[in-house]
Amino acid sequence: MWQVVGQTRALSLLQRSLKKKVVAHAYLFVGPPHVGKMTLALNLAQALNCEAAEPPCGECLSCQKIASAKHADVQIIGLTTDGDSVEAKSRAEISIDQIRQMQHSASLPPFEGIYKVFIIDGAEQLSSEAANCLLKTLEEPVGKVIFILLTTNDKLLPATVISRCQRLELLLLAVTEVEAALNSGWDIEPQKAKLLARLSHGRLGWALSAALDDSLLQQRAEGRQRLLDIINADYEESFAYAAELAAQFSQRRRSVQEVLDLWLEWWRDLLLVKVGCKEAITNVDLEATLIDSARGYKLAQIKAFINSIQAAGEQLRQNANPQLALEVLMLSMPRTEENISVKYG
Repeated sequence: MWQVVGQTRALSLLQRSLKKKVVAHAYLFVGPPHVGKMTLALNLAQALNCEAAEPPCGECLSCQKIASAKHADVQIIGLTTDGDSVEAKSRAEISIDQIRQMQHSASLPPFEGIYKVFIIDGAEQLSSEAANCLLKTLEEPVGKVIFILLTTNDKLLPATVISRCQRLELLLLAVTEVEAALNSGWDIEPQKAKLLARLSHGRLGWALSAALDDSLLQQRAEGRQRLLDIINADYEESFAYAAELAAQFSQRRRSVQEVLDLWLEWWRDLLLVKVGCKEAITNVDLEATLIDSARGYKLAQIKAFINSIQAAGEQLRQNANPQLALEVLMLSMPRTEENISVKYG
């Protein structure tokens, strides 16, 4: 039973290949984080080694072992920085030693299954030496050995590696698909499923993680409250916040980008409310607050600030001075007449 949701095109291609017994020796699964790349890779590994007539059954010993990461012939290769900070992991690389160990294992016959399957998670993080080493393996395919590379950005991979793989793109799901999956497949309470589906932006994996771990929604709520505090703050407090984010940027770039994403999401919701499309907002749990806030802004102000947030994100990605970029963003934030009269009355 295939567990990946909504990836009809990729799934159909794999099912046809399995039925015709013409599977590729290497696949490249491309898509945003939490969209189902690892789920599909494990499902493919199950299908290749399944003992049932209609693979993957999910119930035979082989399928169960793969699902619980206990199958000797299915290995996941990724970063080896367990225990380090998230930022350290973002700077780490998949080493040539890991690829050499994988090559050695690939040279041996399957131990308990039909195929040996090697899943390289975060393939864009292969070091240049590791990528070149992997290329040699992909150029000389061995029978009963399948490589599956997972990446969020295949532009960071050498073109020579990409050319040796069958590329499958996994897309973000529609909000309705995520909501339906949460309701039917995981029995999530309808109102919570609706909220998680909107917040996931089409990433079912994120929605499931948030459903199982309340701390994710709590962290998000705290970040959103800080956003609202800064929107209603004076320039002195806004500049202090910009300095705080700039200090974080040198150590945790990803966390600062997440803050900007949260801001972008909020102001897009204000835009949707302003143009009468509140049914499409993301923050459905704060609909009343959004409706009230939108009254204080002109449509042009909201559009302009959305552009400013996007520009700040691009500047940070291009290594601009973070404090300057964020201070300019704070200056460009529109102020309502009510806020100005209260602060400067």
